[in-house]
Amino acid sequence: MADQKYGILVDYQWCTGCRSCVMACKVEHGWQAGEANGIMLFEDGPTKFPNGKFEYTILPVFTSLCDLCKDRTEMGKLPTCVHHCQAACMKYGTVEELAEKAKEMPRSWIYVPEQ
Repeated sequence: MADQKYGILVDYQWCTGCRSCVMACKVEHGWQAGEANGIMLFEDGPTKFPNGKFEYTILPVFTSLCDLCKDRTEMGKLPTCVHHCQAACMKYGTVEELAEKAKEMPRSWIYVPEQ
């Protein structure tokens, strides 16, 4: 339906930081090295917690340039970042579908651009 909102679910527990999503976005939209992009990686850590455990977080972050690859999705294709995700930790769909999937992914978030 045209009134449904779409987004991308990222299960950042499994993101390896390979940057294939960043590169795919640059290539798809023709952005050059050093130019802003529709997605970037935020890296935090390693952080040592009181229990002695270390944690390193890699989180793909979408920028205001992301339109979910509108040209691709209108043709029935996945956004390029989702298609090229090496860890398969990104999913595309309606917000309702993604919210259901997120219930089983405690370290996830859903990106929904202004539409």
